[in-house]
Amino acid sequence: MSVLKSRLSPHFRLRVPFESGKYGSRWSNKDLDPIPPAERTWGGIDYWAYWCSDMLAPPLAATVSSVMSLGFTARETIPIVFFGFLICSVVITLTGKMGSTYHVPFPVIVRSVFGMYGSFPAICIRAFVALMWTAILTVQAGNFLQRCLEAIWPSFISFPNHLPESAGIDSAGLLCVFLYWFMQTGLALMPIQKLRILFWVKGVVVPPTFLALFLWAVIVTKGGGPLVTGKVELTSTYMNTAYSALTGLNVMIGLFSSLAVNMPDFGRFSKNNLAGGHQFMALPIIGTLGALTPIFVTSAHSVLWGEFQWYMPLVIAKFDSRAAKFFTAASFILATIGNQIAAGTYPFSNDITGMAPKYINIFRATCFISLFCIISTPWNIIKNASGLLAFLSGYSCLMGPLAGTMVCDYYIIKKRKLDVDQLYTDRGIYWYEHGVNWRAYASFIIGFAPLMPGFAKSIENTLNVGGAWKIYTFAWIFGFTLSFLVHYVICTYISVPTESLVEEAAYPPKTSEETTPVVKGEDTDSNSNSKDGYVTKEKEIATMV
Repeated sequence: MSVLKSRLSPHFRLRVPFESGKYGSRWSNKDLDPIPPAERTWGGIDYWAYWCSDMLAPPLAATVSSVMSLGFTARETIPIVFFGFLICSVVITLTGKMGSTYHVPFPVIVRSVFGMYGSFPAICIRAFVALMWTAILTVQAGNFLQRCLEAIWPSFISFPNHLPESAGIDSAGLLCVFLYWFMQTGLALMPIQKLRILFWVKGVVVPPTFLALFLWAVIVTKGGGPLVTGKVELTSTYMNTAYSALTGLNVMIGLFSSLAVNMPDFGRFSKNNLAGGHQFMALPIIGTLGALTPIFVTSAHSVLWGEFQWYMPLVIAKFDSRAAKFFTAASFILATIGNQIAAGTYPFSNDITGMAPKYINIFRATCFISLFCIISTPWNIIKNASGLLAFLSGYSCLMGPLAGTMVCDYYIIKKRKLDVDQLYTDRGIYWYEHGVNWRAYASFIIGFAPLMPGFAKSIENTLNVGGAWKIYTFAWIFGFTLSFLVHYVICTYISVPTESLVEEAAYPPKTSEETTPVVKGEDTDSNSNSKDGYVTKEKEIATMV
């Protein structure tokens, strides 16, 4: 009777189902536990399709435009794009292999670095960026949908507006945002295993669209136009030119600096531990080829209409052909959905789950971020919050130190040896001091502190920070390197984290027949049952009834 009463209590009803967690602890649920062998199905082609889904999207055009605004033409920009993505790809592969080795996501892996409670701030840093960009891209995708409706019904161009100018959006735009929101939310709520099909569809549909736009722009400009063939005009000294190149490199790294941290979210689905050197080249090859399209299209826009325009919905709006307008806009809707899910919705939902697994799972977190995309009125964020947008553009200065600390801790300090069961234990070897690893936070803070003045100036340009601004131009590389070295020195010479070092790694089950242990000696759920440290089938069935 007492068990029945506890199950009827509001506290119990808010909790995710027990059968979703194999470890029976407050740190575990189905979405956080190691991926079962049967679901480790992603191969090399799947990850290339994933990168097509993530790369070929509107944020790429915005990032490339930021590089070219520094005074570079296409000849100077393309090498910067390639090497920026190449540097980021190396770190992404290193962190991805953490997930593919132990088949656990970022919020679980990061517990081994920052501690069980110490992982929370690291998760929040990553999740906040995903939350805001997902909301902002909803508005841009709504604009693409608006172009589709205008192509089908040209009268929609003169759709009556009943909203005041202070609303930040007109009636047609608001309608399209809501229509797109329903579409995006429905796909985002699908399990990530099924979303692999979406990535494949985008990999088939979107690249030909990018190629067609590229060829159209080449023909219109007869080879490229002023943005491509023009001479770079920099009146500054060589040193300032060098800093401009470093700034451009940092901008390109920043586009995927968040994935450099949370790539374990996707790496855990790998069936071959991300084997093959081609994984290092997927990002720079797809990203560099994809960057050619917005460069040439913007150049074509200047030739045809007399101004440079990087915002694709406005470019598509000027197409004379209704068919071209519809299919191009529809393809970009698909591109935006794939990007939102791959880099926004799923990482956010997956990571937030790690903070309260008893009450949050991926489905619930996805519902939250989907609602946030509307209630935050992102059209007003775009219109008014210039400081917030500057913050989101400069967050790579946070991601660099975070990635540097993670890579050093896993590969150098722990030598890739983790005990996967202890990652779900309340006071196990990754508890450190009061649930926080001070060494990791010292490394992170030391790596980020020199970048703070430049980061503040990027938000409020009137600030005078002296030479600190020059360090900020290559913030990600600086933060990654400094945190990496500091973490090595602290953990090797000052305070060795002996409690978290294991002689032999403990991996998840390799076959579906192996039994998953229940972590004992911690705050377990009231409806968990174990026998000799293992879940018994009879007890599990009884619990589910």
